[in-house]
Amino acid sequence: MSKIIVVGANHAGTAAINTMLGNYSDNEVVVFDRNSNISFLGCGMALWIGRQISGASGLFYATKEGLEEKKAKIHMETEVTNIDFEKKIVYAIGKNGEKYEEAYDKLILSTGSLPIDLNIPGKDLENVQFVKLYQHAEDVIKKLEDRDFKNIVVVGAGYIGVELAEAFQRIGKNVELIDLADSCLSGYYDKEFRDLMNKNLAENGINLNYGEKVLEIKGNGKVEEVITDKKSYKADMVILAVGFVPNTKLGKDRLELFKNAYKVDLTQKTSLDDVYAIGDCATVYDNSIQGTNYIALATNAVRSGVVAAHNVCGTKLESIGVQGSNGISIYGLNMVSTGLTLEKAKKMGYNAVATCYEDLQKPAFIEHNNDKVMISIVYDMDTRRILGAQLASRQDISMGIHMFSLAIQEGVTIDKLKLLDIFFLPHFNQPYNYITMAALNAK
Repeated sequence: MSKIIVVGANHAGTAAINTMLGNYSDNEVVVFDRNSNISFLGCGMALWIGRQISGASGLFYATKEGLEEKKAKIHMETEVTNIDFEKKIVYAIGKNGEKYEEAYDKLILSTGSLPIDLNIPGKDLENVQFVKLYQHAEDVIKKLEDRDFKNIVVVGAGYIGVELAEAFQRIGKNVELIDLADSCLSGYYDKEFRDLMNKNLAENGINLNYGEKVLEIKGNGKVEEVITDKKSYKADMVILAVGFVPNTKLGKDRLELFKNAYKVDLTQKTSLDDVYAIGDCATVYDNSIQGTNYIALATNAVRSGVVAAHNVCGTKLESIGVQGSNGISIYGLNMVSTGLTLEKAKKMGYNAVATCYEDLQKPAFIEHNNDKVMISIVYDMDTRRILGAQLASRQDISMGIHMFSLAIQEGVTIDKLKLLDIFFLPHFNQPYNYITMAALNAK
């Protein structure tokens, strides 16, 4: 029997806890989390704010009580203040001042990530918001009940910023989307896909302000204006969504880091024996670059929690790596990607090219529910290995990206894809469909 302490109980931590309790019931599992809730699906925040779902109850899939029924010892609203890695002791303090000093045999760090805090004047004004936790979203929704909140400025045009811009516009707000980059979704998609999303946003009333740096937020107690290096914007609320950084303050002076995240091996073990790290605070093995990387995604977090749980309980299990598969759906435009974009691949030194194709999802004689699909497959000219893929359509093309994720994982070449056995039925696709045609057009 081992005593295992888990620090942090959101997606990665919950997956680890459930795996240990479900498969290794003889171990003692103790959990510390500084939040008041666990398992909040942050990807659903924009749907909640934009009133596309009725409430937040469905955005939780685990509870403290449920984990305690499985015999875990759960300390919520309890902050871990220090870890003595040599003596294997965790120190924590609860919201009422109660102090904890717990020894461990194995330790799992699942401390997640933190929003990037822009170091600009006015960031502490009232109604300047982060939107990451349940409490953040709840606070925003309560404030928006005030009809005087008309002008929302969203700083950051990544996934979260774009989703929130849509949410605010859907409930009748004037939305200004600002980003230092020259487009939305930089890093996730190549230019032709970003242009498609920019057009989609603009056509639906989002004001796009790219290539601008936020210099200052002004107001008298409450936010009133956002100043960039090009112009100023009226603001009743400002959302800071410029990205996240790994939360590694507990172990940064003792454990090896990579891109400020805990560097882990394929078993999720850190540079210190008996200490494991999972989720947004840890690295991943990225199959697209065949090396260590940092990719913060809930799906990666869950898998890492499962892997760590088995290893700390004595069953060796190695990660098979990830591809960073992701997607977004805005005003009915669906975009998915996995692996490297062409721009990223070239920057990393690959002799990379992309083969692209656009066609209807189904044969032209299907007159209803039939839309165009755009696809780009990135591959290495030297090895022919598929490095990444992107798809966009108003059809649901999400399942297609799973095939490309597996292709990258298994080192499939673009040439093998040319003759892949893809079924045909006019209800679903074309006999020479966009995947086949893109592959056949490869050089």
